[in-house]
Amino acid sequence: MRGHPGRRMPRGDVRTAVLLLLAEHPMHGYQLMHAIAHRTGGRWQPSPGAIYPTLSQLEDEGLVTITASAGRKLVTLSEAGRRHIAEQGGTWSDPFAAFPERTGGTDLRPLLEQVHDAARQVGRTGTPSQVEAAARILADTRRALYLLLADGPEEKS
Repeated sequence: MRGHPGRRMPRGDVRTAVLLLLAEHPMHGYQLMHAIAHRTGGRWQPSPGAIYPTLSQLEDEGLVTITASAGRKLVTLSEAGRRHIAEQGGTWSDPFAAFPERTGGTDLRPLLEQVHDAARQVGRTGTPSQVEAAARILADTRRALYLLLADGPEEKS
């Protein structure tokens, strides 16, 4: 899932999240995307289209420096960026607060990745009737998941 369920995160939240993470240590753009996803339990995964323009803007403002090394660009908070956080950071809302940590429960992401891999395999190598059956299974699964959210059928023990 990308972004916040049902809406995009405001640009300011991406900016704030990036600055706060860079205050901890320098990171590559991909690391920033991963760190945000990790901090939010995978419920906010900004795209490269949200991260990289933000990094360019922060560089233009002198708040970060971007250095290329081994084909990757490392983003470091500049001294001006550290001052900016020290002066303004107390007025920012926590961009991660909208995603409180879940305690316990099952992480569905690995299971979803496994289903995705299996569906791709059927799509690539299955017979036409197997692909058709897989499509029905996936459609039924989608409906069943939405029924759970709509307080539909209770979980069977």
